[in-house]
Amino acid sequence: MKNSTHMVPVELDTPFDAAQPTLATAAKRPTWAQTEGSPLPLGVTWIEREQAFNFAVHSEHAESVTLLLYSATDLVNPFIAFRFDFLRNKSGRIWHCRLPISEIAAARYYAYSVSGPTGPQLFSFDPEKVLLDPYAKCIFFPPGFDRELAAREGSNAGKAPLGVLAAHRATFDWEGDRLQHHEFDAIIYELHVKGFTRQSNSGIDPRRAGTYAGLVGKIPYLKELGITIVELMPVFQRDPQEADYWGYMPLNFFAPHAQYASSCDEDEQHLEFRNMVKALHQAGIGVVLDVVYNHTVEGDHRGPIYSYKGLDGPGYYMRSSDPINPYANYSGTGNTLNFGQSHVRKMVMDSLRCWKDEMHIDGFRFDLASVFSRNADGSLNWGEAPLFSEIAADPELGRLRLIAEPWDTGAYQLGRGFPGLTWLQWNGRFRDDIRRFVKGDAAMVPDLMRRIYGSDDFFPDSRGDAYHAYQSVNYIASHDGFTLYDLVSYDRKHNSKNGHNNQDGMDENYSWNCGHEGDEAVPSEVLALRRKQVKNFCCLLLLSNGIPMFRAGDEFMNTQFGNNNPYNQDNETGWLDWSQLQTNQDIFRFFKGMIAFRKSHPSLGRSRFWREDVSWYGTGHTVDLSPDSRSVAFCLHGGSQGDDDIYAMINGYWEDLEFQIQEGSPQEWIRVVDTSLPSPKDFSEIGVPLEQMNYKVAPRSIVVLTRPQRDNLTP
Repeated sequence: MKNSTHMVPVELDTPFDAAQPTLATAAKRPTWAQTEGSPLPLGVTWIEREQAFNFAVHSEHAESVTLLLYSATDLVNPFIAFRFDFLRNKSGRIWHCRLPISEIAAARYYAYSVSGPTGPQLFSFDPEKVLLDPYAKCIFFPPGFDRELAAREGSNAGKAPLGVLAAHRATFDWEGDRLQHHEFDAIIYELHVKGFTRQSNSGIDPRRAGTYAGLVGKIPYLKELGITIVELMPVFQRDPQEADYWGYMPLNFFAPHAQYASSCDEDEQHLEFRNMVKALHQAGIGVVLDVVYNHTVEGDHRGPIYSYKGLDGPGYYMRSSDPINPYANYSGTGNTLNFGQSHVRKMVMDSLRCWKDEMHIDGFRFDLASVFSRNADGSLNWGEAPLFSEIAADPELGRLRLIAEPWDTGAYQLGRGFPGLTWLQWNGRFRDDIRRFVKGDAAMVPDLMRRIYGSDDFFPDSRGDAYHAYQSVNYIASHDGFTLYDLVSYDRKHNSKNGHNNQDGMDENYSWNCGHEGDEAVPSEVLALRRKQVKNFCCLLLLSNGIPMFRAGDEFMNTQFGNNNPYNQDNETGWLDWSQLQTNQDIFRFFKGMIAFRKSHPSLGRSRFWREDVSWYGTGHTVDLSPDSRSVAFCLHGGSQGDDDIYAMINGYWEDLEFQIQEGSPQEWIRVVDTSLPSPKDFSEIGVPLEQMNYKVAPRSIVVLTRPQRDNLTP
């Protein structure tokens, strides 16, 4: 092993001028950055003009830092160990150096070894641990990679993840690729990159199934369905030995998950990911990433030491006042990153810019976003949390579609502009209230009206607030919980496969099995009711003001067999079963029709609330708001938007209800939707004219009518 405390920098190619020795000497002399390295940017940077790598890593409490460089033939013994001199290679809390390629040409991988104080609380300094650079953009897992060694004292050399050195990455031709932005036509489709095409019946070549390239193969399907935005469940690189199918335990915030690439070649995932984004953009589909910045895979004091813990636990993670459990745990996964630290916020900002600039991502959905508003002591910053302020101040990031999951394990911050003026939020109240109404719970009509209207109780448009209806991301089901089909097929959770078989929680899920638990020997009338309930959910989602989102597979009634938490089910439970698409073509057709209906009626999804354009009715002229009521109707006038009028009659009761249509005359209205009818009558693309002004709406059914703009009506 070659040891060095100072590497000779590359000199500038300036000829010696004997006539001007002072100027020539100055011109030939290396810069400070060439000699000592630069503290910015963090990570590894290839300096083309100098043919050198710059290394920079943050560690506040380290007493010594050593850069380890490995060849491709020996992953145990570094052939160079460069020990940083704090008088030469340190600026503030950042350790840095610059090494010419001529001296490290054999280096393929890199890591760090860090020494520091040991003792109470979060310090996990262990000079024997091989530590991954938090800014690594490509990560190599050696054949002997071992998670268990990272969780024990002692060396994990040859078995730890390493950063990849790449001096010459091929430039990528984006071919004029542009940011995708959708407004009234925004339809968000949440999917898991692997699970979307992993099943053998997905129709994707087995060599590309479950990969970024596999998703590209499904773009024609997405276009047929009408999707305009895909929201990808986490694609940050994670520990391949962690039971983390969903991806919510990130190892790193800069590298795309290599195991989603169809090729095992190093760095191939960058090319394949970019090709995926470009292909989606060419199809007019935006890409939003579900990003997990609130915690890492390192867990609590018992978890593995891969990177942040070994570099500086107290500098990256929030502390607890409990000496037995030193890590604050607002994420529910063992640790919480400390956003009171400027370098942690900088890491997130640099990551966001990286994905936006290098991968052309259109937006981000922030997992457990309330974590980012916590102060160092764990209290909530109800003003302007620093990270949100920094994102708002960034001229590029502020233009993207930013979505917050407005809660963590101890806070719920839905509504009122959290966490910023133009941010969108996952509306958990929409999910719960719509579920409860369709299930048949009492006293839900007022809440149903609020959710359809756009949730102005959470996003008020008063003079002092002036929020927007589009800030509510409306959804019935997401990855977290039952699928839409399971929501109407199970009263209880059936999670025994992952060790969490909870038989309680009926109210928590607000599910109803329609009279029979599960899928064994289901009576035909129960199956028919389930299909109708699925269509009712689809209707209410796509008729509501706000931005609709649904999870992949719900459009053809994909099931997880009652498992509402398959976070570690990298198998048939977690993968989409595409055979259901053929089995349930009627449901797919209904979803496709309702999506097209919404996109053709901009009056539904507005920037502002409907206000005077909507009239609310019951079965008669007046809405019944009593606890026993389970029905409501509304007429949305589209004239102000250059759109048709829409009349919806919603019967959540278990018997027929006769609705009296309160506006116009029979010849003005055509029926587009009746969820009680069999396909294809349940959704009519050309519409069915009405014959009278009363309509008997079947039990647990929704009927939707339209009439042309009043200016176009014939007398």
